[in-house]
Amino acid sequence: MCKCCESLGEICGFHVQGLSAPFEAVVLNRTSGEGRLRARGLIDCERQREFTFIIQAHDCGTGPEGHAEKRSHKAVVRVQVGDVNEFSPVFAQLEYHGSVTEGKVYDSIVQVQASDQDCSPQYSQICNYQITSQDAAFAIDRNGNIRNTESLSFDKMSHYKIRVTALDCGQKRAARDAVVHIHVKPVCKPGWQGWSKLVDYEPGTGSKLLFPKMHLETCAGSVSWIRTTVELETSGAGRGCDRQSYSERSLQKLCGASSGSTDLLPAPSGVFNWTATLVTDGGLDSDLTYRFDGRQAAKIPDWVVLQNLTHQFTITTWMKHGPSPGQRAEKETLLCNSDKTEMNRHHYSLYVHNCRLVFLLRTDYTQTDSFRPAEFHWKLEQICDKEWHYYVISVDFPVVSLYVDGVTYDPYLVTDDWPIHSSQIDVQLTVGACWQGGEVSKAKFTQYFRGSLSGLTVRAGKMESQKIISCLQACKEGLDITSLENLGQRIKFHLNPAQSLVVMEGEDLEDLNAALRKVSYINSRQFPTKGARHLRISTAVQCFGEDVCISVPDIEAVVMVMQPSEPRITIAGAEHLTVPASDLALGLSLFRDLHIISTVTKSDEQTNADQSSGAFKEIPHNLDYCDIIVLGEELRAGLESLELHHSSLLGKHLEYANSSTGMSIYGVDSISHYTEVIRQVRYQSRHAVDSVRTFRLTCSELNGRYTSDQYTLQVNILHSEEATEHVNHVMAPPKFMQMIHPTVIESDRYGLVVPAVATAVIVLCVAALLVVLLSVYRLNQPQNQELIRTHALPEKQAGRDGSSLSITVNPLERFHELQSAEEATEEEGDEEEDCTDSDSDEEETTTSFMLHQTRMQRAASSSLH
Repeated sequence: MCKCCESLGEICGFHVQGLSAPFEAVVLNRTSGEGRLRARGLIDCERQREFTFIIQAHDCGTGPEGHAEKRSHKAVVRVQVGDVNEFSPVFAQLEYHGSVTEGKVYDSIVQVQASDQDCSPQYSQICNYQITSQDAAFAIDRNGNIRNTESLSFDKMSHYKIRVTALDCGQKRAARDAVVHIHVKPVCKPGWQGWSKLVDYEPGTGSKLLFPKMHLETCAGSVSWIRTTVELETSGAGRGCDRQSYSERSLQKLCGASSGSTDLLPAPSGVFNWTATLVTDGGLDSDLTYRFDGRQAAKIPDWVVLQNLTHQFTITTWMKHGPSPGQRAEKETLLCNSDKTEMNRHHYSLYVHNCRLVFLLRTDYTQTDSFRPAEFHWKLEQICDKEWHYYVISVDFPVVSLYVDGVTYDPYLVTDDWPIHSSQIDVQLTVGACWQGGEVSKAKFTQYFRGSLSGLTVRAGKMESQKIISCLQACKEGLDITSLENLGQRIKFHLNPAQSLVVMEGEDLEDLNAALRKVSYINSRQFPTKGARHLRISTAVQCFGEDVCISVPDIEAVVMVMQPSEPRITIAGAEHLTVPASDLALGLSLFRDLHIISTVTKSDEQTNADQSSGAFKEIPHNLDYCDIIVLGEELRAGLESLELHHSSLLGKHLEYANSSTGMSIYGVDSISHYTEVIRQVRYQSRHAVDSVRTFRLTCSELNGRYTSDQYTLQVNILHSEEATEHVNHVMAPPKFMQMIHPTVIESDRYGLVVPAVATAVIVLCVAALLVVLLSVYRLNQPQNQELIRTHALPEKQAGRDGSSLSITVNPLERFHELQSAEEATEEEGDEEEDCTDSDSDEEETTTSFMLHQTRMQRAASSSLH
């Protein structure tokens, strides 16, 4: 409102001078001169916050036409436009980028800026910034400076993405948040780069490179010398690493060790039952491992104990042992031979005490009457490192040597003692503790062992060479460095005998990088133990003019050995044989047509696939035993037997044991050798009573880890009455008359189709002629020669339809050849038997027979049930 000076006339209007002023004035009261100033349209504060203009009032004039109006003086008007908070803050850019170096805290990493289009200070100013994402590592101030509240790690997170908003002083929030990227830059740290923490290894692929893209970062430092050590830790596989999956006995034979070893920790069975109460600590791989927790021990039966352990013998075992609990550790006995009753004398023992291995051997007065070495002490880190190690105690009294993983160690202490007096007291051999049978109210075990044992054997007599000892504990997996030889003299390297540690050193960084890229892992076992093998790489670096310039941290990786393909052992051959009872006295070749095949498949889903479809792949490898089991009643002693000539085993790593329950052929050898030997096994019956005899054949590889299917052969025995009516109930052929065999047709899928046998007509037609010819023939031939002729069926596959075939024996054909061959074989066999008999063979045969007897009893029992 504007009020002008009063005059004698009336006020008729107001003049606003200034065309840009969007205002006008109207008269409200002419007499009083009161008027109102108003806007002609909308006014925007953001366009112009203040207007200044001049206004004058005028009267209505005195002339007839009103041209003589009078104006008032000029008044200056200033109008300020009030603001409304209609605009939200807007960031100058929607994305911001900043970077930091790990390990540092910054006052400001990056600054964000926002503005507001409102015109007033209250609404146009940004009063606050806020971080809207959940990230406690960063903060922002009122000016938009973002800082980190803690040191950042490149390894933990190399990139952060945070969201930020802005608020004006009217607390109006920005419509869109700004995104801020914070990049963490690593501090240049010396170390290995370009390596993978996990390396998968597929069995059967040979050697695989471990670090194909690896290189050492020295942070622009100039180095003069580098040494790198790569260590393969295989403690998680088997007994320290992947070794041959054969029994300790078989492995000793493969390595050329002398015979006559006694296994004190065999797999529990009917005869070898002293390990039945022990706790096993392993799976199917290699020998069983037994875990002793300080409460378990086993007594060895007297018939197992070797009696001649005096001056020359060897004790071998695998052992895993840790520090003993308690401040005063007691003796922990692995093996002990002590008095069974009355007294408490230890004749010999092997025990651990305070991480020292001690071997005790007491001589008696029958050997010497003077002070003699009695206790031999070794202090080694391996004894209490909780890892598997192979120990060999070699005794050549008075010298006792210890081999640990193939490395020899001399005792640091040898104590003497008087010999012990001879007595008639029986002794007790124990494993896992020592037997205290005397000087106590009740006999008991004492000095219990805490740890794991496997393959504990004792062998009397000849000492083994270090080469054989190294063979017995050798790993089948390790680091392969053959490709490093291409580097010439620029890189020096060393590989330990176990191939678990390789050391490389050189002066040129690139040469060392190239050498490390060629280090590979290899596992030569056909069916390795699956699981992780750990790798550790340590490095030392020297710079020019300095002894040690930078420190390179150790790195760890894992080689993951994948599940190997499972083998499948298939045994095929004739399922039925028919033979006259009178011919069994000469012997019947049971498995003349035997075939053993081992195949592998990559997946379990393929195990039921047809072999002819290509799902299986035949592989050459070894078996370690085959058992021929008599089903039903046992063989009658003196009347029935399974025979195998000793000459069949010449040139092979095979032995056999025989009993009334069957025959066991054992030893690590090829499938072809096993097939050749089994084909020569004969069944002999001097007085056949049964009409049917049934045999079952099973084979194993890798110490029972994989077993074959069960192949069953039925022998139909024709007695004199049955033989008379055998052909069409008309006439029986003479004893040596050759039967006409049915035609056997082999299909594309190896199935067997046997058409109907129509032989009756043929036999009737030629019977008369054959009787005459054969009668003449028999008058000119000896009657007591070995005549066996079986008809062989082709190999039958696993997918056959199960149809049975009857095969009749013809003992006539090639009579002369068989006679000559038998006479030559018998002469050759007599000479071999004369030159091969020895005490060690007899002892080993006795043990082999007991092993065979146990396995036969278990197999027969399972078949009956």
